[in-house]
Amino acid sequence: MEESTWDLVRRSLLPLAQGMLEGTIPLTALSFVFGLALALVVALMRLSGVAPLVGVARFFVSVIRGTPLLVQLFLIYYGLPSAGFPLDPFPSAVIAFSLNVGGYASEVIRAAILAVPKGQTEAAMTIGMGRATTLRRIVLPQAARVAVPPLSNTLISLVKDTSLASAVQVTEVLRAASIIAGPTYEFFLLYGLAAVYYWVLCLVLSFAQTRAEARLDRFVAK
Repeated sequence: MEESTWDLVRRSLLPLAQGMLEGTIPLTALSFVFGLALALVVALMRLSGVAPLVGVARFFVSVIRGTPLLVQLFLIYYGLPSAGFPLDPFPSAVIAFSLNVGGYASEVIRAAILAVPKGQTEAAMTIGMGRATTLRRIVLPQAARVAVPPLSNTLISLVKDTSLASAVQVTEVLRAASIIAGPTYEFFLLYGLAAVYYWVLCLVLSFAQTRAEARLDRFVAK
């Protein structure tokens, strides 16, 4: 008996959800957290005024922004094993996406820090705060509010970019859809269903962005 379209949809919902929960979401979360940490370091290197650090940071950003993400992913997954550093698909994808986020988000963070009025830093220094304390208590909280919208866009883009991980055998939503579509030839239906999963996740993140902006408003100097 031939399987109906609705039966195929119902049968596909759980595998696609599993791909989302076990592949797309963990890959997005880990890559974004590691990428933000790297981005902060790179941004501070750019702002340090130390020529070697500034040069290294600029070179890193230039390479990341000047090469395709898929090429970066292939370099990590296929290139490192040939150099004697074999990696499983999931860690390879995390490394590649983290480096990519770090390159793009570093410029966002640097611009956000520069957007904080210099008077805020000068006022903190006059009451005895050191540079590190001023950065942590005064500059970064205000910069965070400025950086939330573009960083949220980076996160949403990352969610969609994780579909590229299917090219290195990571079982996320797109690969789960491809596996199901293979024997049925219902590629339009399954890929459309995968698109809905990505869309819903991006809607949730957009809602979280709005809430985060509202909570961070209290850190902005009026």
